[in-house]
This record gives sequence, structure tokens and C-alpha cells, in this order.
Amino acid sequence: DNWAFLYAQRLALKQELPLHVCFCLVPKFLDATIRHYGFMLKGLREVAEECAELNIPFHLLLGYAKDVLPAFVVERGVGGLVTDFCPLRLPRQWVEDVRERLPEDVPFAQVDAHNIVPCWVASPKQEYSARTIRGKIHAQLPEFLTEFPPVIRHPYPPSCPAEPIAWEACYSSLKVDRTVKEVEWATPGTSAGLAVLQSFITERLKSFGFHRNDPNKAALSNLSPWFHFGQVSTQRAILEVQKHRGKYKESVDAFVEEAVVRRELAENFCYYNENYDSVQGAYDWAQTTLKLHAKDKRPFLYKLQELEQGTTHDPLWNAAQLQMVREGKMHGFLRMYWAKKILEWTRSPEEALQFAIYLNDRYELDGRDPNGYVGCLWSICGIHDQGWAERAIFGKIRYMNYAGCKRKFDVDQFERRYAPRT
Repeated sequence: DNWAFLYAQRLALKQELPLHVCFCLVPKFLDATIRHYGFMLKGLREVAEECAELNIPFHLLLGYAKDVLPAFVVERGVGGLVTDFCPLRLPRQWVEDVRERLPEDVPFAQVDAHNIVPCWVASPKQEYSARTIRGKIHAQLPEFLTEFPPVIRHPYPPSCPAEPIAWEACYSSLKVDRTVKEVEWATPGTSAGLAVLQSFITERLKSFGFHRNDPNKAALSNLSPWFHFGQVSTQRAILEVQKHRGKYKESVDAFVEEAVVRRELAENFCYYNENYDSVQGAYDWAQTTLKLHAKDKRPFLYKLQELEQGTTHDPLWNAAQLQMVREGKMHGFLRMYWAKKILEWTRSPEEALQFAIYLNDRYELDGRDPNGYVGCLWSICGIHDQGWAERAIFGKIRYMNYAGCKRKFDVDQFERRYAPRT
């Protein structure tokens, strides 16, 4: 279910050439820990096995793409290169670096395989909100939301096979924090991810429309880790979920809104705004209101370590933080409350955003993702939102509080579930 892979195979078949798949394993990536790398590497083992069955060698190259890929291309006499797309600064830089070092006669194509409507096709500019992008995406879904053609067993074998992969050596080559442990509830890989999709459709989809904002109800798809690592395609999920629109229209529409419109809005923001992870990326009205209230007295001030350990005065906030630390996933509704409180309890909007992104990227399985950056900027800097009634600290940024959460769901039940372990 990967359009870049499908396009590469089509090119190879046309030229009657073998097809190779390469993954460049970098020793460190932003605040990713062994929790993230473990999930990714276990998924890649499954990819390697599937590729072998398809007569397509899979190569795990250790190092940055610019250092290992051009040499691979030259040594193997590779005729063309196809890569996936990510709107974030670092992966975009990797693509540029490879482009500069490739032999001139090797064409290099990029396919946006993880959005349904490719990012640069959906809109040529930064969109203001979901309202301004929704129509553009829905208008193009008939063209792009189609069934995948199959990857076939490749008829042109490589002249020399892939080197066997020393998976353990890959683990030990990583220069990442190993204290944030891998999680038990989420099994990495495509087959496990598709099983989660199936369980969502049969067990949770019917209540998604109504209960998705209640952290005590099992209503969410929980698919974001598999989406993030490309182990399950969002397009596959939408194709499967849409088959049940007749029965669960409200839920299916809500899922399409979140997994397509909101997700692709986040990609749009990161692609067209290079300050996607800083207060400078916010709209002028939000930057102005935050500046005006930067010196307002904060009721509580917490250091990063206190937030990380979930030792604030607010038991709901602590429970949400501990859910993320233990499970690598915080309920979506609470992510908003969680980030807004960080704005209220730190010395400045800049510090709040820095802390929120650090914690999100370090613990969330789907950290370092456009959705995460936009979620933090929506909560703290009002991105894709509007101005609200002015108040201390927040200015015109939308406010959330404990009493509001109590009106929405059984807060005590959630707090008990993720109480600090004595």
C-alpha cells in the first residue's frame, strides 16, 4: 500500500530492471528513543521478509542517506531513484543532500505516499484552517482515494543479492536514549497494524462518532503509531472504514475528518511554514496576544523534570502525562488539555512550546510528526483556531480547564487508571 513503491516497481518493469528497496538507518533522530527505533526496526524486519517473497532485495544501510546512498547507486549501477515524502525540515534536507550527490544521469523522483491527496497538490499555499482546506481535499478525493494496484513478484532478479541484515548490530549502532522503554500494547509491523484496523472497524467504529472525546471509552482507532511509521497506510484505513458508512455514517465522517482533513492540514502547515515548531510560526494575532500576556503572573511554575514525572498539583494532567510515559500514547482530547496547561504553568509561550514538543517527541509513539507539532501549536499558539475572549496568560488563545473536563467525562475514573505508582 505504498505509492512510491508501486511507482518504483512500474518504472523497473518498464525498463525490465531489478528493483531494490533501501532504508537508511540514522543513529539519532530528534528526540526519538529506543521506544521509537524499536517499533520502526521490528516493522522493517517484516518489510524485509515481504520484499524477499517478492524477489525484491531489501537493504538496510547504516548512516545518513547522503553518506551511504549515492555510493550504493554507483556500485550497483542503479538507473533511477524514487523516494517518499515528509514535510519536516530534516527529512527534506536529507532528500536535498542526496540529490546533490547523485550522479547526473540518475533521475530522482519523490512521491507523497503517506497523504491521500499529495501535499503540494492539495494546496499550493499554507491554509488558514480546516475550513479553508476541507473543500479542496474533498474535491480531489475521487481522483486520489482509489484502491491500490498490487505489488507483484518482481520478474527481474538482482545480479547480486542483498547483504544479510545483522539486526542486533543495527540496534547497537543507535545513539539514542534507552531509558524510555518499548511499549507492550502495540505490536509493530503491518500485519499487527492491520489487525488493529480490523478491531477498530468491528468493535470501536460504531462509537467513534459519539465517544471519541471521552478518554474512558474505547472508541479511538489507536492507529497513529502504525500510520506514523508507514506500517499501515492511512489510505488503506479510509478505504476499509468507508465501507461501513451506510451503518455508521456519523463515525465514518468523523474519522475521515480526523484522518484525512486534519492530518493533511497538519502536513500542509509543516510543508509551507518553516517555523512549524516555534512561536514564530503562529498567526500575527496569536503572537501579539501571547506577547501582551507573557509577563502575566502564573499560578504555578513547573520545571521540565516535574512535568516529565507527572508531579504537578493537577491529578488529571498527571494521569495524562503518565499514560503517555507508560503507553506511548495519550488520548487525543487530553493532548489538548495537557499542552494548554503547559502554557499556563511555564515562564513563557516559547518555553511552553519547547517543553510540550520535547515531551511529545520523547514519549509518544507518533512523536516527531506534523500532527504533533500542529497539535502543540494549536493548543499553545492558536494555529488553525480563532481568537477567543481575552483572559490572563492565554490572551485570546482558547482556554481549557479542569471543570470543563469534568463536564465532559468521568475525570476521577481516568485519574484512578493512571495514578502514580507508589
